[in-house]
Amino acid sequence: MVVILVLLTFGIFLAIDYVRSRKQLETQVVAQGIAREAAPRMLPAMVAGFQVPENVRYHAGHTWALSESRDLVRVGMDDFASKLIGKIENITLPQRGRWVRQGQKIWTIFRDGKSVDMVSPIEGTVTDINEAVVQDPELARKDPYGEGWLLTVQAPDAKINFRNLLGGALARMWTEESALRLRKRMPVAMASALAQDGGVAVDDITEHLPELDWTTLTKEFFLS
Repeated sequence: MVVILVLLTFGIFLAIDYVRSRKQLETQVVAQGIAREAAPRMLPAMVAGFQVPENVRYHAGHTWALSESRDLVRVGMDDFASKLIGKIENITLPQRGRWVRQGQKIWTIFRDGKSVDMVSPIEGTVTDINEAVVQDPELARKDPYGEGWLLTVQAPDAKINFRNLLGGALARMWTEESALRLRKRMPVAMASALAQDGGVAVDDITEHLPELDWTTLTKEFFLS
């Protein structure tokens, strides 16, 4: 009889504990759901007025690489480059099937009768080019990480190549350093061009710097 009472008591305690645990779990789930709804959407990191998305890796020549699969990489110019270049009249992309090396000149930007080359962040075979950008080069400036991508590369050594690129805190520090170098080249009265509308750099920085040569300045930053 005593054994039965002990078992019943134990069972009651287990039932009570189960009910309490269930209520606590439901409360936690509701709280987590509210927190998720209240959390803002992730936006590209802004550094010194320039977008530096976390999901891409950067070459010091201001081009970026995004891994789409094991050895397929999407490539483009970064936000700093797009704003330094300003209005693009024409862009020459490599032919499909061409082999490019990391750090090698890969495309040419034209503006006001002048041109500047940019270097590849990755090594491999060009598999595709963005025909939309060929038709409308301004896409590369207006949406450099999205519709303005430039080409894709089949990169057999992508994993090794990515070790030579910048990401995370290093990419943010490098962008800050690039902005500081550019700011030092600008007259004090024009320094605000790097931070307008809540810290976003203007779309065409060099347009505000008539005394600086566009070709010399872009070649310096693009390592070309």
